[in-house]
Amino acid sequence: MSRPLTVVQMLPELEGGGVERGTLEVARELVRKGHRSIVIARHGRLVEQLISEGSEHVDWDVGRKHIWTLRYVPRLRRFLADNQADILHLRSRLPAWIGYWAWKKLPSDARPGLVTTVHGLYSVKRYSSIMTRGERVIAVSNTVRDYITDNYPSVDQGTIRVIPRGVDAAEFPFGWQPDGHWLANWYAQFPQMRDRQLITLPGRLTRLKGHLDFVDLIAQLRAQKKNVHGVIVGGEDPRRHAYAQEVRAKVHQLNLDADVTLTGARPDMREVFAVSDLVLSLSGKPESFGRTVLEALSMGRPVAGYAHGGVGEILSQVYPSGCVSLNDSQALLDTVSQLLSDPSPVPDHHPYSLQAMLDNTLAVYQELTE
Repeated sequence: MSRPLTVVQMLPELEGGGVERGTLEVARELVRKGHRSIVIARHGRLVEQLISEGSEHVDWDVGRKHIWTLRYVPRLRRFLADNQADILHLRSRLPAWIGYWAWKKLPSDARPGLVTTVHGLYSVKRYSSIMTRGERVIAVSNTVRDYITDNYPSVDQGTIRVIPRGVDAAEFPFGWQPDGHWLANWYAQFPQMRDRQLITLPGRLTRLKGHLDFVDLIAQLRAQKKNVHGVIVGGEDPRRHAYAQEVRAKVHQLNLDADVTLTGARPDMREVFAVSDLVLSLSGKPESFGRTVLEALSMGRPVAGYAHGGVGEILSQVYPSGCVSLNDSQALLDTVSQLLSDPSPVPDHHPYSLQAMLDNTLAVYQELTE
């Protein structure tokens, strides 16, 4: 970019998750390139990292669904003007409405460039349409681009930029293995996993992630005398406690208490992927991208999954051996059995790099400031 920019990103909070990670990655790159990075979001555990990496944080609760949240519209308008913002990047629906109204109330010659990122396949309604109103609209996959063009045909397709999420090869290095200390702790905590082939399903305990299909699969494999152990890695959503209990009840009903482990949320997914013989993605509804699929593949771990949405895109391009038709239990069993006994090699490179995502995002900013 020809001059330093001031870029303001807005999202509900900085607690954790894919949107938050992407925000911090872009913020860090802006600082590295000599730009001013500001993030507006409610305080959370990622704020310390954001600030330590050189960005500024504005602690506004712009994601709270309350009438009082509208007070941020005039406040944001003044903030953008006072800080001479060059780019306003909106990453979530309610903050996007606040940001859009503030942006519209600025004089047209004083408005920053407006960027929105469509991170998910939101319910199709006016509330969600705000994510398509940017001067540039970033779609995180071709699946998301198609969602936009199919459901919001009035959107100028020339404003859409497909920028897939990326994985940092330094964070998820190909062929990496954890040290003996981590392994000792892992097997001390989960001795039932020792000397078994580990099949891992990452994802919070919500029905869409396919945990019940996973339990059925492990039961089928054990019935065939396969020496496997199922590992479900993900936190329990307090609002979906009944579903978590349903998963546990099914494990017990199928006599799989010694064959399926629910670890809860873990901060060491790199290590978990490294010790997994196979990673699965069984979401019943299409994902907008599929970050965990890409993280596992980046480490050289085989992945199988229902080949639709963003997950289907990644598997088709990087590891087609893992593609399974949606809800085809026999095809899933056959594919998993094949990949456990004689897995196709995972390529040591793919096009979904973090640096490509960052370069393409900053290029969008440049388009609006030239």
